[in-house]
Amino acid sequence: MMTSALPYANGQIHIGHVAGAYLPGDIRARFERMAGSDVVWVCGSDEHGAAITLRAKKAQVTPREIVDRYHEEMQQAFEGLDISFDHYSRTSSERHHDVAQNFFLTLLEKGSFEVKTEAQFYDPKAKQFLADRYITGTCPKCQDDGAYGDQCEKCGSALSPTELIDPKSTLSGAKPELKDTTLWYLPMGRHERWLKEYIEKGIFEGQPHHDASAWKAHVSGQCRSWIDSGLQSRAMTRDLDWGVPVPVEGAEGKVLYVWLDAPIGYITSTMEWAEQNDARWQDWWKTDETELIHFIGKDNIVFHCLIFPILLREHGGYILPTNVPANAFMNLEGDKISTSRNWAVWVNDFLQEFPGKSDELRYVLASIMPEQKDSEFTWADYRERVNNELADVLGNFVNRVLVLTRKYYDGNVPAINAADLNNTDHAVLETLSEAPSQIADLVRRNRFRDALQAAMGIARLGNKYMTEQEPWKAYKANPTRAAVILNTCIQVAANCAVLLEPFLPKSAAKLQSAFGIENPTWADAAPDMIQVGSILSELPILFEKVEAEVVDAQVSKLESARAATNVARPEFKPQKDTMTFEDFQKLDLRVGEVIACERVPKADRLLNLTIRSGLDERTVLSGIAEHFAPEDVVGRRVTLLANLAPRKIRGIESQGMILMAETADGSLRFVTPEEGAEAGDVIS
Repeated sequence: MMTSALPYANGQIHIGHVAGAYLPGDIRARFERMAGSDVVWVCGSDEHGAAITLRAKKAQVTPREIVDRYHEEMQQAFEGLDISFDHYSRTSSERHHDVAQNFFLTLLEKGSFEVKTEAQFYDPKAKQFLADRYITGTCPKCQDDGAYGDQCEKCGSALSPTELIDPKSTLSGAKPELKDTTLWYLPMGRHERWLKEYIEKGIFEGQPHHDASAWKAHVSGQCRSWIDSGLQSRAMTRDLDWGVPVPVEGAEGKVLYVWLDAPIGYITSTMEWAEQNDARWQDWWKTDETELIHFIGKDNIVFHCLIFPILLREHGGYILPTNVPANAFMNLEGDKISTSRNWAVWVNDFLQEFPGKSDELRYVLASIMPEQKDSEFTWADYRERVNNELADVLGNFVNRVLVLTRKYYDGNVPAINAADLNNTDHAVLETLSEAPSQIADLVRRNRFRDALQAAMGIARLGNKYMTEQEPWKAYKANPTRAAVILNTCIQVAANCAVLLEPFLPKSAAKLQSAFGIENPTWADAAPDMIQVGSILSELPILFEKVEAEVVDAQVSKLESARAATNVARPEFKPQKDTMTFEDFQKLDLRVGEVIACERVPKADRLLNLTIRSGLDERTVLSGIAEHFAPEDVVGRRVTLLANLAPRKIRGIESQGMILMAETADGSLRFVTPEEGAEAGDVIS
């Protein structure tokens, strides 16, 4: 069972959304289908919540008009990128309202909630209670003046509206007042013990549940930090007029909290799929034989790893997630993607301006997927990857194989004798034999960047082999040798047609057609895939090269968006004074892993990090509290300057320094070692 985060139906889909939750899910789903696994992958539009009502008020339309528009536009984007959901639903449907309300009532009957009457912010001008997203103010952690009532998007800290400094209503601009209201709360603190075992050890109800070591460090780290800090009760209802009504007498004007409502949408979507496919939805949600995997962005980790599992356990009878491979964020041309500033590459715009190029975008996004840390999309990199990798490596190799086969053998796969193969040929075929299992292992560990590079490595191998073996020369001097070379190249190209299908579905389909491959499974990829005498078809150019002026136009389009918002391009700091090589050799740089983190009392800027250095566990103080919450830091691998002289700060001895990158806009980024680096590895 696979899910991808339900996208909010209040805006378009951009490349950050795709790289975060949808392309990784699609690659995994396509692979599992080819591998013969039973897989159902569901999603749907998240059509409730304050963000949608806020958008509707600004546009002076109804929430229904907003969600209907973007539900359709988001489906167009997904279809255009060949995102192959088994079912795509929507949470505003009558069916979903029934499912969510029944789920709530079951929890209510089991005593899962606390009913509290507490003071909430109320807008005296708009005459309504304010959802968290209807309140903005200054973040008490980093002092950013654009924080929301539930979260500061600059430093990532989770907030409550009453923590904001100088709060104001986004509806009227008025200063909100505190007014009593009754809400249903989920007492998350009751669940800390079992959640800790579930996250840290993969144990649920005393039994092994999943491999906890397979979870990404930043996912389990963020969850551990939340649990260690003490889980607070969270309201599961809101005072709003748009959403799933609370099905309790006297709860008029109240709806279910979107993070109770939306995850249940996965269940509703599965129910709808099951009805259309004569299947039982319970087989996917209520049996221990099923793995449940959530593909999301890192901003949704707590909701999918803590809140939703609590809800499922409290209801009873449901399985819990076995993995939540959350991705980090994707930036764009040196800046954060911003929908409000139109600083984004919108998928539907791309599909209109680059017709038939969906695989090119999929390839680039998969190549730079933010699996462990934030990554960056640039149009220059897009052009380079399409031209130098897709066109010059994959496209060029396949084209040469087909052209030479037509020229020398009338398009027929030449016959060969095994005795005529030399060590080089055997080495290529051995690589083909090993590649499917290697790529499968990477995909199932959700290492999609590495899996794509391994699959493209087959095309690179074929290119190198053909160039070095020169079948065009061998054909005249040694026809037997030429047949071996071309037959081997044909096998390599055919394997590319199968191994690249999860990543490049349209291109793979064209390749499969040219090589006479019908409905391949993953097991079909093999060194002897194409039989002697098979007739190969012609293939149009797979990938056209991208001209410089094409990407220049896209960059200009972004700069126009920047100019329209009066936001200047960031300026970078000048280079510091030159140092000697001997100075550099004094630095002891190592990979460290943050195993604990907390704020330093009475110090707004300092975090106290416990770092496993390979040598020891040491304390390092870092002035990053304005940019990162403790839960965002735990589990990260960092670059540690280990031999910096200890220094006491606020009475605490700091035993080193972690390296950070300061962006042009003043925000900080971790200098993160690549995946595979372990604590203690020396950086040289």
